[in-house]
Amino acid sequence: MSSIKVRRLSKTFLFNGQRKALDDVSLDFRKGEMVALIGASGSGKSTLLRSISGLTVADSKTDGCAIEIDGQTIQSNGILAGNVRELRSRIGFVFQQFNLVGRLPVITNVLAGTLRRTPTWRSLMRWFTRDETRAGIEALARVGIADHAYQRASTLSGGQQQRAAIARTLVQQAKVILADEPIASLDPESSRRVMNTLADINSRDGTTVLVSLHQVEVALKYCPRVVALSHGKVLYDGPSSALTPARLREIYGAELDDMLETPAPPATDSPTMPALVPGHA
Repeated sequence: MSSIKVRRLSKTFLFNGQRKALDDVSLDFRKGEMVALIGASGSGKSTLLRSISGLTVADSKTDGCAIEIDGQTIQSNGILAGNVRELRSRIGFVFQQFNLVGRLPVITNVLAGTLRRTPTWRSLMRWFTRDETRAGIEALARVGIADHAYQRASTLSGGQQQRAAIARTLVQQAKVILADEPIASLDPESSRRVMNTLADINSRDGTTVLVSLHQVEVALKYCPRVVALSHGKVLYDGPSSALTPARLREIYGAELDDMLETPAPPATDSPTMPALVPGHA
C-alpha cells in the first residue's frame, strides 16, 4: 500500500524569468520505505519534499495534479486541503539548518513536536506534562543526546542539533519523515550518526523516510531505493544496488562530478544496468 502518492506534480518559480522546479512528476512511496532523492543543486529535490508536506503549493494549471498521504489529499491542482494542518501533524520535516530555537533548551525544542496535541494555553506557557517531558527525554535518549536535554540548543554541535530535530519528529509521532539535505552542513562523523538515526527509525518503527541527499555514496549506502532527479524530471527510480558509477554517469553526465566525493569512472557497458524510467531520456 502506498504511504505517499504524487501525481503530475509541477512547480514553476518566477525569479528573473520562469524556472520549472518540477515537471510533471509522478511517484509512489510505500509504507516503511527509506528512499533517497538524489540530484545536483536545483534538480527539484527540496521542492518535491516541500510539496509533499504542503509547504509549497503546486502549479494550479496541471489537471490531475494531486498529493496524498495515507489516502488523504494534501493538495490537488494547486489548492491545499482544508485540513492540511491536521495532515501535517503526521509528517515530520527535518530541515538542513535544524530549525531549532537556539535560546531555548533542547527539551523545549523537542517538545514542540507535541504542540498539535497540546492546548493553546499550555503551548504559549511552554508548560508540558510529566508524561510529555518523559517522552521528550526518551526521544533524546534514542538519538543519543539525552544528557544535553536542558542545555540551550545553540550550545550543541551541528550534528547534535540535527539529531534533536529528529527527536522532535519522534515526539510528534510522525508517520512520515521528510529530511531535506539533513547532512549537507555536517562533518563525516556527524553525518554518519544522523543517517544511522534515520535508518534506525525507519527499520524499528516502520516510519516512511524520504531523504534528499547531495552525497550519492551516502544515498547508496543507507537507502534501498533511489529516485534520481535532474531539472525537475525523474531520470531513475529503482534499487540503489543497480546504480553503478557507470550508470550514474550515464544519467547525470558532467553533473555527477558535483555529486561525488570521488569522480566516477567513464561509463562502460554492463548487462546489470537498469533502464531509465519509461518516457525519460
